[in-house]
Amino acid sequence: MFRSLSRPAPLKRLLNAALLAVGLACGAHALAEDTYPQRPITLVVPHPPGGSVDGLARLYAEQLAKELGQSVVVENRAGASGMIGAAYVARAAPDGYTLYLNASIHAINPLLYKKTIKFDSVKDFTPISELAQGALIFSVNPKVAANNVQELVKLLKAEPQKYSFATTGFGSAGHLAAALFLHDNGLEQIPIVLYRGGGPALSDLIGGQVQGLFDPMLSSLPMVRAGKLKALALTGAERSPLLPDLATMKEQGQKNFAFYSWYGVWGPAKLPAPVLRRLEAASAKVMASPKLVEQLNGLGFEPSVKDSAAFARFIDAEMRRYQIIIDQAKIHIAQ
Repeated sequence: MFRSLSRPAPLKRLLNAALLAVGLACGAHALAEDTYPQRPITLVVPHPPGGSVDGLARLYAEQLAKELGQSVVVENRAGASGMIGAAYVARAAPDGYTLYLNASIHAINPLLYKKTIKFDSVKDFTPISELAQGALIFSVNPKVAANNVQELVKLLKAEPQKYSFATTGFGSAGHLAAALFLHDNGLEQIPIVLYRGGGPALSDLIGGQVQGLFDPMLSSLPMVRAGKLKALALTGAERSPLLPDLATMKEQGQKNFAFYSWYGVWGPAKLPAPVLRRLEAASAKVMASPKLVEQLNGLGFEPSVKDSAAFARFIDAEMRRYQIIIDQAKIHIAQ
């Protein structure tokens, strides 16, 4: 009897050990949140230097480094419509030292590259925060004999073989906006030429190799102000204070045409909760910085901060919206 009564002792020791392990884990999480980061962070940009994603990334990285007390190095890993850089981050250790900043194309790629994409845009990443949104400028080469959208539609319908549009990446917000515009106006026969980033696309648009482009204000606005491009419309719901005389697409007869490019930051899947909380809080502070807000507004962006959970819900809703646009515009699925 005595021995049988003493048998629960090992169970008690196991319970005590389990409680100790939980306590240590909680302490480790708290410690991780207090001590992260302890070395430089790499912020992967899956596009070439010079475009809107790269421009925003460098502004964000500069302020994030100040907030975290560690250097944040922007690393461009361009190619395959942003999927090379994304795949690299998906394989990285989920420790908070490899982050990823991209635009809405991250949510569009899986809808277009269903058979060839090497990662899951949702399951292989931890959404940290949405950062900003911005309307696109619809611009043309200055030699195009149109000063508004209605005049351009007439030109395109009269001689469609003379025109082509550029896109800075297959599946980018600019690509979907161009495809939607051509579809809505019965101009699907006009080609959309793929470029590897904003720099090459803008160069050929200025040179006249292509005639039209939907592009974020960060990269196109300086060219418009310099007279190298002619702005015909803005894709936002309202006019921009940067170009108050530039009418929106909707104002120019393009019904229900409101399109934005949005930007966010992710980590690999299974990012530890303490690290995620640290990055969420740091991103919110960075995007609320008066200096950064002023810089962003001057480039056509509006801070649009969402925490991880809200950002995940937003991405899900956007992917459903993009699928409708892809189906309506009959964008060829890349295989």
